[in-house]
Amino acid sequence: MMHWFEGPLAAFDTETTGVDVEEDRIVSAALVVQDTAGGRTRVTRWLVNPGVPVPAGATEIHGLTDDHLQRNGRWPAPVVEEIARALAEQCATGRPLVVMNAPFDLTLLDRELKRHRASSLSRYMQNSPLCVLDPRVLDKHLDRYRKGRRTLTDLCEQYGVVLDGAHDAAADAAASMELVRAVGRRFSGRLERLTPAELHTLQAVWHAAQARGLQAWFAKSGTPEVVDPAWPLRPELRAAA
Repeated sequence: MMHWFEGPLAAFDTETTGVDVEEDRIVSAALVVQDTAGGRTRVTRWLVNPGVPVPAGATEIHGLTDDHLQRNGRWPAPVVEEIARALAEQCATGRPLVVMNAPFDLTLLDRELKRHRASSLSRYMQNSPLCVLDPRVLDKHLDRYRKGRRTLTDLCEQYGVVLDGAHDAAADAAASMELVRAVGRRFSGRLERLTPAELHTLQAVWHAAQARGLQAWFAKSGTPEVVDPAWPLRPELRAAA
């Protein structure tokens, strides 16, 4: 019997203007689909002219300049519509969606849908609920006492996954997919009997616990940063009265 981590997966990633999911914008995105481990991948890429300046710090990370995006990017409204439909299609087929640090990418997409389509990600998922596998949450729960950072680059090194072209959306998505497969194999004794849907539910619990632990550490160290326990999508901020 084929375990879920050897079977069909899809992976999604974005590159953005920054790290604020409420205000920053998508400049590129990619969806990578694979029917079986080691099989051929199908890649869909999107390049976006966000309509706002791209900070130099963001360009240093992903290499996408204002000039390049203005010349080659598409307007956000049709792109975010296409992305949401593509993710919903994958979920409708029962293919788990791999998203590294899911609350960032999925929340940012949700806010872009609100901004440009007066919609939300949940509306596209009404008939095909999200089933997300987040390698960061999985690794942090399964190997919780390991010290060190848990960025995509760090985790790929830890699990022997090749990350060729970091901070390219397609490369990061493909690496995230292979990372989830590697986590599944390493911890097969604890994961193989769980379905992706069951893991989705468990990851929400695990992430909340991880967030509480990090929040307590921040409080102890005097850091004012707030950690959101929501996963895989952060709730919409209520407008001030």
